[in-house]
Amino acid sequence: MRSTKIIVLQLKQIIYTVLFVIVGICLILLLIYMLGNKNDTKTPVMATYVPGVYTSSIVIENQPVNVEVVVDKNHINSINLTNLDNAIATLNPALVPTLNDLEIQLVNDTSFENLSIKTDTKYTSSLLLGAIEKALDKAKPEDVHNNKNK
Repeated sequence: MRSTKIIVLQLKQIIYTVLFVIVGICLILLLIYMLGNKNDTKTPVMATYVPGVYTSSIVIENQPVNVEVVVDKNHINSINLTNLDNAIATLNPALVPTLNDLEIQLVNDTSFENLSIKTDTKYTSSLLLGAIEKALDKAKPEDVHNNKNK
């Protein structure tokens, strides 16, 4: 007959062994991660805009009105109307509120495709958006302009 053998392990030995195995696996994974990423080169992130103030002009009631767009490296900071005569603002009461609505959306990095435009101010919105896009085209870096021409 066979005799039953009993092995007595202390709990300390089991815990130490499990911890060393876990640490060893972590070290192996860390080495694989560090040595495996040497071939990956990240492309530098290009600036979306050249920081500054850019203007575009629109004509309302035979009067030129400048749309001023302030940008930094990655997004639009503000949009304002300059040379806005009081008579033009009075004759076009939706002009300033529409610009304010568009400014809020564009400053919060909403793309031009995702802008919500009110149906009662479609014409005013399209006029202002055209001027804003012209100003932003001026704000693009030179290499973006060169790639468009190719």
